[in-house]
Amino acid sequence: MKNEKSIYLKLFTSTFQLSAFTFGGGFVIVPLMKKKFVDKLKWINEQEMLDITAIAQSSPGAIAVNAAILLGYRIAGFAGAMVTILGTILPPLLIISVISLFYAAFRDNIIVNAILKGMQAGIAAVIIDVSLTMIGGIVKPRKLLPILMMVGAFTAVFFFKVSVVYLILICGLLGAVSMIIAAKQGRNME
Repeated sequence: MKNEKSIYLKLFTSTFQLSAFTFGGGFVIVPLMKKKFVDKLKWINEQEMLDITAIAQSSPGAIAVNAAILLGYRIAGFAGAMVTILGTILPPLLIISVISLFYAAFRDNIIVNAILKGMQAGIAAVIIDVSLTMIGGIVKPRKLLPILMMVGAFTAVFFFKVSVVYLILICGLLGAVSMIIAAKQGRNME
């Protein structure tokens, strides 16, 4: 029972710290979750984190909260999901509550505005790091379909302005079909 309590405490403190000191939204917190739970704690592997990220991105709601729910559930079941939700939503709730009390003073403060501008550069660097890490996770195994889907999705959005909703549906369908084909091929090989 003590070990179970320590897992919940570690989940809460980890997600609370990540959420409290992360600026820039879900695309920034996800790589930090990877570094914490995959690289440092080794509670899940890199492929599981990529899967959690993909599901979190395609689910409605904030990506940071979605990723926390999936991560907590994967590590400690329903109670783990509840603990990570609390750890993820408490810091922004507290910070926004405090800021709202002093909004007028923050709104026109030159120093606060300069700090926020500086944070934008850091956020951009973290998002680039995440993108390169995720691309590496797709390209390393040299699976053709995910690489073609990635290039096709980029091309469709960037050059042809295709709605992301259509891309999610198409990529989901392609992924499901490829999994069905892979499962049938696996049965045929047995």
